[in-house]
This record gives sequence, C-alpha cells and structure tokens, in this order.
Amino acid sequence: MAIISDIHSNLPAIEVVLEQIAKEGVDQILCAGDIVGYGPYPNEVIECLKKIKITAIQGNHDRAVLSHDSSNMNIQAQDAVWWTIENLKQEGHDYLAQLSARKSFCWNGLSIAIFHGSPRNDDEYISEEGADDGLLELSKSDFLVLGHTHVPFVRSLDKGTIVNPGSIGQPRDGDPRSSLTIYDHRLRRFEVKRLAYDIDAVAEAMRSSGLPSFLSLRLYSGI
Repeated sequence: MAIISDIHSNLPAIEVVLEQIAKEGVDQILCAGDIVGYGPYPNEVIECLKKIKITAIQGNHDRAVLSHDSSNMNIQAQDAVWWTIENLKQEGHDYLAQLSARKSFCWNGLSIAIFHGSPRNDDEYISEEGADDGLLELSKSDFLVLGHTHVPFVRSLDKGTIVNPGSIGQPRDGDPRSSLTIYDHRLRRFEVKRLAYDIDAVAEAMRSSGLPSFLSLRLYSGI
C-alpha cells in the first residue's frame, strides 16, 4: 500500500511519486486530501489521479475551491485558492466534488480510516505527539491515515497505528523532497520515502502564473 497526501497541484512531484509507486508494485493507493491549492497544475494533477486506482478524500484546500470559501486561511493560501477556482476546469471540479471528506473501509484484515485533519475536526492539525489511542477509538479503526500537517510520521500504539505520509507538493518538515509512506502488509512494515523532483520547474511555473512568490520560495526550504 502507498499512502500519500497534500499534493497541492504539484505535477512534477506527483509524477515522480507515481513512478516510484509503480516500481513498488503496491495494490492500493490512499490519498488524505489537498489535491489542489498552492501549485500551478490543478488540472494536470487531477488527470494523473484519474488514470490510476486510488482511494482519495477531500482536504481543506479542495473544499475551499468547491465552496469558494477560504476565509479561515492565510492570505497566500487564499490567493492560491482563488487562482485555482479561476483556472480549474469543470471536469476537475467534478472530480473533487465526488470525493468524500473522510472514508473508512477494510483491507487485508485491517480496518482503515482516512481523515485530512482528524476524526474530531477535518481541519485539525495532529502532530506525532498528539497522535494517540483516542483518535483510533474515534475513527473506529486500527489503521488511521491523516494529512494536513505536511509532516510525516508513523506512530504505533496499543490500539493500532496512525500514519501521516507528509506532503507530496509542499513539505513542511525541513526536507523539500516529496514525502510518501509505503506499507508492506506481509512484513507489517512502514517506510517513509523521500523523492527529489524538479523544484525549479514548479517554482518558475508558479511565478509565471501569478501565484504568490512566497509559495514558490518555500518549496526550496521545505518549511
């Protein structure tokens, strides 16, 4: 299984990640939301996802684009949301709209739940320190997938495991490389992988498209 999140309209990043996932030979891909926002390639990223088998949910940026409500975001994120609204094709809008805000299912004997923020609040930021058995109980799962923070972690607890794969398109843990998590159910082993991509190309596309320069600059630092 491959676990990803927070692609944020970064086409070169998701292309590199999907190439790696294909090499891993996984039979399931999970995405914890924020497919769009920040980056300059919302339509192209959605087309990539439509071509593969993936279980995805909406993130807060996806919901903001659909609702035209970015009032709870900082000014750079708001600007990127409105840029995305203006540039997203109808088929891309339709793809985001058919995704649910959260999802639960069974896979290889595991009960899995996916939330962008947390089972308490879709916009809550959960750090590794805050990932506890109470969240597993609320999610009614023994394998909980979260996104939103852009910081990867795998936390094994008494009642199960909580995973945040980090961000594909806008890492925030000081490492600018894309982040994803691979789970081998036969070995019961998690591995966080970091993959380099062409940041220069994305940053230039962001600048030329009129997206906030701050968003392109932070790609290089991963913060």
